Amino acid sequence: MSSISERVDRLAAWESREVTFSRRLPYFGLAVGTLLAIFAPVPGALPVAPTLAVTVAAGCWVAWFVTLHPDWLGRRRLMAAYYVGLIAFAAVLVLASPWYAFFAWVGFLHAFLMLRGGWRFAGVAVTAALLATSQGGGPPSTPAHWLLWCVLALFNLGVASGISWVTDRQNTNRKQLIEALAEANRRLAETARENEGLHAQLLTQAREAGVLDERQRMAREIHDTLAQGLTGIITQLEAAEQSRDRSADWRRHVDNALALARESLTEARRSVRAVRPEPLETARLPDVLAELTERWSALNGVRGEMSTTGDPCPLHPEVEVTLLRAAQEALANVARHAEASRVGLTLSYMADVVTLDVRDDGVGFDVAAQSGTPQRPDGGYGLTAMRQRVARVGGRLAVESELGEGTALSASVPALSGGAG
Repeated sequence: MSSISERVDRLAAWESREVTFSRRLPYFGLAVGTLLAIFAPVPGALPVAPTLAVTVAAGCWVAWFVTLHPDWLGRRRLMAAYYVGLIAFAAVLVLASPWYAFFAWVGFLHAFLMLRGGWRFAGVAVTAALLATSQGGGPPSTPAHWLLWCVLALFNLGVASGISWVTDRQNTNRKQLIEALAEANRRLAETARENEGLHAQLLTQAREAGVLDERQRMAREIHDTLAQGLTGIITQLEAAEQSRDRSADWRRHVDNALALARESLTEARRSVRAVRPEPLETARLPDVLAELTERWSALNGVRGEMSTTGDPCPLHPEVEVTLLRAAQEALANVARHAEASRVGLTLSYMADVVTLDVRDDGVGFDVAAQSGTPQRPDGGYGLTAMRQRVARVGGRLAVESELGEGTALSASVPALSGGAG
């Protein structure tokens, strides 16, 4: 059986293959454009011979800068020169035959791979203009043709810029957050050194309290997102390892692992930004828990049912997050330890309290022995994390279990209103 580090390396190799794909895509675009230009020529296209000569030159240009010298990617000026040449070749080929739009489209990807800062959006704009020229059948020559060209160019620019802006903004925000935290820590350290006596002592105590609180918050978030996600990924990959001879089962487990990886990455990013989980942004809590139960049941092969009693109403965002995390942790514990065949979740709305009950028919455990161990030997926080979350919103967590009799967990929290459910 392969180690965990090997599985992490496989995920890294997957990202590397995506970069490799973006480097090979220009050759595919040249091949498709050339075949169509030869076998499906359009009126007004240039002769095949000079077009093929430019195509070969464009392929050599990409091969020299990208394929043969991949280490040049970090040299900004050299990559800027490469991108200018790429756009020049794409423009000539699009003018020779509109079919070479398949090659010009690579300008979108390579703008963000090769360029930096605002030059990326300049590359996107030029690429959008080339695609509009191709989509319009050539350079505009009449007012109507100009109008069509403008509409196509703006559409291409808007779609590409929107997607590119979101990606670039996320990367920029993360860098700014790291820089801001580093600057804040530096100033805090300078202030602590400059002050003496009680002021320095109080400042140090406040900082330690803040670090401890943030550490506890991040510990809970990591446990609820990355730890659970990695556990699910490992489980799916182990199942895939065991079903290597059954291609359909192997593919299903690998797909499940990839889906869990993407979902865990999204939730981890939202946790770092202290944003509520994505499902709660678009759906009500009962619907989110129902979907969670259904997906968990499909992944683990255990029958799961979810029901709601009372009149569902919007709750405070922190309360809804607490109940969702409690459900996730409870289901994760069932999958890891209970060996259950059936799990039931009940969400009960009452006058001033909302209760989440999770029951399974598994092997159970000794509650008294577990309560005396704040952290399990496997490194997980288990019930401790749930108790802390529920207590933070003024709630209470109760667990009942006996060996061989299953487990019942109940999280009761105040029915604080607020936010969109």
